Amino acid sequence: MSHHSATGPADLVLTGGPVHTVDPARSRATAVAVRHGRIAAVGHHEVHELIGPRTEVVDLAGKLLLPGFQDAHVHPQGAGIELGLCHLADTVDPAEYLRRIKAYADEHPDIEWITGGGWSLEAFPGGTPNAAALDAIVPDRPVFLPNRDHHGAWVNSRALERAGIDSRTPDPADGRIERDAGGNPTGTLQEGAVHLVGRLVPDPTPEQQLAGLLRAQAVLHSHGVTAWQDAIIGTYANMTDPSPAYLAAHDRGLLTARVVGALWWDRTRGTEQIAELISRREELSRDRFYATTVKIMQDGIAENHTAAMLDPYLTGCGCTSDNSGISFVDPSELRKYVTELDASGFQVHFHALGDRAVREALDAVEAARTANGWRDTRHHLAHLQVVHPQDVPRFRTLGASANLQMLWAAHEPQMDELTLPFLGAERGTRQYPFGDLLRAGATLAAGSDWPVSSPDPLQAIHVAVNRIAQGAPEGTPAFLPQQRLDLGAAIAAYTAGSAYVNHLDDTTGSITVGKSADLVLLDRDPFSGPPEEIATTRVLETFVEGERVHAASDA
Repeated sequence: MSHHSATGPADLVLTGGPVHTVDPARSRATAVAVRHGRIAAVGHHEVHELIGPRTEVVDLAGKLLLPGFQDAHVHPQGAGIELGLCHLADTVDPAEYLRRIKAYADEHPDIEWITGGGWSLEAFPGGTPNAAALDAIVPDRPVFLPNRDHHGAWVNSRALERAGIDSRTPDPADGRIERDAGGNPTGTLQEGAVHLVGRLVPDPTPEQQLAGLLRAQAVLHSHGVTAWQDAIIGTYANMTDPSPAYLAAHDRGLLTARVVGALWWDRTRGTEQIAELISRREELSRDRFYATTVKIMQDGIAENHTAAMLDPYLTGCGCTSDNSGISFVDPSELRKYVTELDASGFQVHFHALGDRAVREALDAVEAARTANGWRDTRHHLAHLQVVHPQDVPRFRTLGASANLQMLWAAHEPQMDELTLPFLGAERGTRQYPFGDLLRAGATLAAGSDWPVSSPDPLQAIHVAVNRIAQGAPEGTPAFLPQQRLDLGAAIAAYTAGSAYVNHLDDTTGSITVGKSADLVLLDRDPFSGPPEEIATTRVLETFVEGERVHAASDA
């Protein structure tokens, strides 16, 4: 047994194991002692020596203790606010969407805009709902409903009128207005076109923003998440800047998580914004919240054909189209921007979904390494839906972490109906190459992208291990099963890997003497059960610095 330098009885002892430490030197233990918010001892029966008259003792009774999960890509304030608005995220039934929208409008007769969102592309042909359906239930007020992934929005005719969008309105350079054969807007806006209406929607009040953040924090803690990287600090589309809410929560003693903020890179501007980002980094520096990262969204998503691909998408008939997606930032400019950001000590958090965007992001990291040498900036690429095999080993050689959204690597309608037919057979096999990245020596981190998808790490880990989503119809095949991760690697990505990306690895990410007691207690040991039951595992308790921040009602 190893002791922390402090002496005396522990404040908390969790014993009766198992403990999965995510420490390569000692992967398993049965007891952990916590003193003054830090791990004082890791071991077995000998840890009981630290139990004093005031020590709280938790009997693990065969339940698994892990380091706290860390979400490396999430949007908590937006998710929390959406939960309090017209919430559509837990169904794919178009009739149910309309029922909820009408009910919300009827319950809120005095609000100017009907908003919220979370609908799934798979619920509508081509992923594009129309304004007419909304007009029939809300004809008199504008409706603005971003979809689940926030790369598109469903609007009614009143919202289009408010924004002045008609057949003569050109598509913005970074987006698309869906139209009928006559060129008239149909009610779906993609990517940059979302902002044409979204900019008119009133911002939530500071009180609503703080309430949304705290609501989201409680949800994340309930899933064992003790730290995260907020993937957009700034204003983007209909998402308001969450930094005031973080500062308010921190300064009032309400922020119980550790949060790294990724400052939004305005793709309509250039290097002149770096001085402003440096100022914001200084301004947004607190004990549990600091904005040391810059988020660059390099492309869109595959389902609406805005993810940047090396080769064009296919059409519905399987023919080659003239569209290979959108690189939101010119690749040569991207290399310059990332080099300057790296020199200024910023980590860069890339949204890179298509294989061209992945390559452009890696090229930018390579340019920064060449110009600046190796700095401890820990750049990372999120989403990685399609990665060209030649680029897989570059993650290791460039020290670029792979930020995985594991839950997406499964057969489901959005994949099978809106993605695979338009990627083609060969490119379709290059999706979410988790196993290849691990075997190539990449550092793996993990995030949920909530509210795009579930914030539950155990659901995501289930898919990483099985490549089949929980609840998939019987007979659903595994999605590219050669890209599975084993359970230990998937957990490591969601703990130590994300801690590394967040520059929190010195104090969190594993159950090691001297580190912060950020812990999660599960209701079972998923290592001892069949892989297909991982997703049924529940979080019982969550601790940050030894303080209980969540306890299940039946814990």
